[in-house]
Amino acid sequence: MSTIISTLRAAGCVFAEDEARLLTEAAASEAELNTLVDRRAAGEPLEHVLGWAEFCGLRIAIDPGVFVPRRRTEFLVAQAVMLAPRVVLDLCCGSGAVGAALQDAIPGLELYAADIDPVAVRCARRNVERVYLGDLFDPLPPEPRGRLDVVVANTPYVPTKEIRLLPPEARLHEPRVALDGGADGLDIYRRVAAAAPEWLAPGGHLLVETSERQATTATAIAAAAGLTPDLASDGETTVLVATLRVS
Repeated sequence: MSTIISTLRAAGCVFAEDEARLLTEAAASEAELNTLVDRRAAGEPLEHVLGWAEFCGLRIAIDPGVFVPRRRTEFLVAQAVMLAPRVVLDLCCGSGAVGAALQDAIPGLELYAADIDPVAVRCARRNVERVYLGDLFDPLPPEPRGRLDVVVANTPYVPTKEIRLLPPEARLHEPRVALDGGADGLDIYRRVAAAAPEWLAPGGHLLVETSERQATTATAIAAAAGLTPDLASDGETTVLVATLRVS
């Protein structure tokens, strides 16, 4: 174990002791352990190496090349749970972690999920059912149209010019489509906000994780789409909660 810890620490792993324990538990043989340690030491995300990520107390299956759910996104889940939805869409779902956490927290939840990345969709289908491959709302069946109590959309919101500043684990091992939000980081969100009213139930909510510096623009985008925006923050994560006005 000490050799593994030293190897991981030399590779820059801050929590080398914890990671060494997890890798040791995951390996079925010494040869497999050596392979896992080598992958991690080479910079591959721990979650890709292990095949799972911890999120909202769940073990979410994670495949190489799939966006790793961030612990900060648990605040997005908490905001959605407080709305007590019955029908939810997890848009830009990645591994399906947000949807899986919502299903775990809300018994009987009718959940749909979608992503444009086929690798992510294959992974998400290991965690939740009814996952559709395609661009935003396009691949969804007609059933949830106008019935969604909540749309949770962890859209990419890193400005294109800032992708190069991301840690290598994200920049080199996660799909760019899950990170790059365009010139100001809000390109995908604009499209989601514009289309969401057609899919939301009256009084339904669109929840999107954003950054503090983008919040003012994101709020204006929601208002222009006919949604009433509000912001929630836990000091680390900012979530826009945009509600469809009831006419």
